[in-house]
Amino acid sequence: MKPDTEAALADIVKSAKGPLAIQGGGTRGLSPRGDLLSVAGLSGITLYEPGALTMVAQAGTPISEIEAALAAENQRLAFEPMDHRAVLGTQGDPTLGGVISANVSGPRRIQGGSARDYALGVRFVDGTGAAVKNGGRVMKNVTGYDLVKLMCGAFGTLGVLTEVSLKVLPSPETQGTLMLRGLDDVAGVRAMSAAMGSPYEITGAAHCAKIMEGGSVTALRIEGFETSVAYRMDRLKDLLKDFKADMNVADATMSDWIWKSVRDATLLAEVPEDIWRVCCKPSDAPALMARSGAVGWYFDWAGGLIWVRMPAGDDLRASLGAFDGHATLVRASEATRAALPTFHPEAPGVAKISAGLRARFDPRGILNPGLMGPVAREVA
Repeated sequence: MKPDTEAALADIVKSAKGPLAIQGGGTRGLSPRGDLLSVAGLSGITLYEPGALTMVAQAGTPISEIEAALAAENQRLAFEPMDHRAVLGTQGDPTLGGVISANVSGPRRIQGGSARDYALGVRFVDGTGAAVKNGGRVMKNVTGYDLVKLMCGAFGTLGVLTEVSLKVLPSPETQGTLMLRGLDDVAGVRAMSAAMGSPYEITGAAHCAKIMEGGSVTALRIEGFETSVAYRMDRLKDLLKDFKADMNVADATMSDWIWKSVRDATLLAEVPEDIWRVCCKPSDAPALMARSGAVGWYFDWAGGLIWVRMPAGDDLRASLGAFDGHATLVRASEATRAALPTFHPEAPGVAKISAGLRARFDPRGILNPGLMGPVAREVA
């Protein structure tokens, strides 16, 4: 089923006799039960006001189309959404609805926030077939309950997105990345923490991404006007000199390539092992990996996000034990997926809240059954 209007989509949901598997571009590798309901027919930018830094687009609009329109006005999506196709081996085009539904956010999240921080308004069809609108097209909205934030990260379990209003931002004049070589995990996290606590506006902090040959690398990105980037880069070098690491600066072209690789986990595309994502406190990251039994890993979000390579079939959650965070199974065989849930089990109190929300927005339980409820947004 591929409706091309919100009304047609509402009719499909209202008349559904069983579960519906909602899909945008089909690039995220999720496989909920039910009849396929594609929103790819709801496509197109309906409003773009560069001067107001706002854009409105239908949920099935490809991210590539949105980014091309923004680039023509020297603007961008500040939350830097990941493209899962390389690491998952999927086809299709990532869509705006998929990005917002999964709250997909890249390396810049540590400085600029996640996808939900840039979602101004949404239109969606709930599990009863009712069309709902919430939020607006400007930052200052007083519209009662903030369903916009609730829908971000709900993975389609509360409603089928049909339209999203976004805040966009100007693109920086240039960027550069300071590379520190040879630091172990503990020192790498300490260096990233020191950089993030500085006044130099770090917009990316990753460690051991192995994006250059020669061992571990700690990468710190600075963006802005050329003179400002150069000044802050020099100050950052002074700040981190006590780490005794070899330092060099990647220029704008190389920096852009580095952070796309970090964002999209492209270095994990060809490895045979299972792939997991762990969200945790940055200070906990080295100890978690020390007991993980993992084959390899790298840190993003200054250590708050870990991309992990695990032996096929191994349960990373069991190896880590209880910790303050979430572990998500991103890529594995069908047998492993059948044995291990994709999302981290919810705490009992959180599960109760999720079930209550699901009962309110999707009382029949037909939208993306089998996927975690709205609390999964924190994992994304």
